[in-house]
Amino acid sequence: MKSQIDIQIPKLAQPIRYGQKLLLLGSCFTEHMTERLEQHRFSVCSNPNGIIFTPMSVAQSMIGYLNNRQYESSELCYLQELWHSWDHHTRFSDTDAEVALGKINDEQTAAASFITDTDWIIITLGSSFQYFLKEGNRPVSNNHRAPSQWFEKRLLPVETMLMAMQEMILLLQQKNPKAQVIFTVSPVRHIRDGVVENNRSKARLIELVHLLTEQYNFVHYFPAYELVVDVLRDYRYYDIDLVHPNYAATSYVWEAFVAQCIASDQWPLMKEIHEIFIAQKHKPRFVNTIAHQQFRKRYAAKVAALQEAHPFLNLTESIKYFSEQQE
Repeated sequence: MKSQIDIQIPKLAQPIRYGQKLLLLGSCFTEHMTERLEQHRFSVCSNPNGIIFTPMSVAQSMIGYLNNRQYESSELCYLQELWHSWDHHTRFSDTDAEVALGKINDEQTAAASFITDTDWIIITLGSSFQYFLKEGNRPVSNNHRAPSQWFEKRLLPVETMLMAMQEMILLLQQKNPKAQVIFTVSPVRHIRDGVVENNRSKARLIELVHLLTEQYNFVHYFPAYELVVDVLRDYRYYDIDLVHPNYAATSYVWEAFVAQCIASDQWPLMKEIHEIFIAQKHKPRFVNTIAHQQFRKRYAAKVAALQEAHPFLNLTESIKYFSEQQE
């Protein structure tokens, strides 16, 4: 008896390889994928605006990076003793407006430099619901817990989101024609919108990304949403809030992502790097034992050999960690 439905996930014709750059944007599910990629030492730039959920916010952010947009202090808002940007996550906020602005523009500059040479852009969309400031009809990426009466919440039509994405992709083609794009739809349910409303929202995102894959041959789809909602289909794969996929679910999605999107001849190297990552997380109880000293020495040599064999990897942190442990 089958316990799960089959899902066919076609492999990318030219999959991801070490030495390539990956820019990730989108919802909190992006953070899970970023963590896994960083553990395996891929070159990653993740969420330069912080977590964002909607196609309009993603498109606006991407256009900002491609145009090397710099923010001005007049664009910040003061709320609950902090200076915020409506386009950025609260991690950029600060009690000092100049500090907040500096953090924002430093990240904008880094993202602008990264995006012009990136090989892959992985976008995870979370919701079709967009908030607009009533004053000026301005779309916002984060409301920073401002009074709800300041905003209007709209379920965007597919056509509106498609136009925003097409504008973004057209500029991307001009600035970085080699970039490939992978879209995913986040399996995290926005339950505060309501169950029915969340499903309407996700349906529009799914239609949007498939329209884009049909229109552009360098745009691809990875079915993270379907893997969790249609294949796993069980609350045991969710966190205690019954909304966010848990470790088992994100691990399952990661394994599918590796199989579909990362070149198979890179898997042995990924395994070696992950072994080093696990060793680096090891917390010894007795650091002065001969056994532990040998453990450190062995991994210091292993990392050094791996770095020499694969100079495109950035293993500086691991080299420093194991070398310092031997002092």
